[in-house]
Amino acid sequence: MKRLFWLGVGVAVGALVVRKVLKTADSYSPQGLADSARGSIGGLVDSVREFAEDVRAAMAEREDDLLAALATEGDVSSLLGDDEEDR
Repeated sequence: MKRLFWLGVGVAVGALVVRKVLKTADSYSPQGLADSARGSIGGLVDSVREFAEDVRAAMAEREDDLLAALATEGDVSSLLGDDEEDR
């Protein structure tokens, strides 16, 4: 009975190892590398798109701040920062 148990354990472990090796080998095949690259490029495009959306939102918020200051005070030099004094 012990031998049958260990035979079953060996078969199960062997099957898991074979599946892992085949999966790893498939990931290094040309198709697997292409899929991986496609996924990486898709993630990069999504990240750039989110960054651009964040920049647009910040620009709109800053523009609203400047327009509000211009409408109430008429002087936005305090909002423009130190760089604007040199111009």
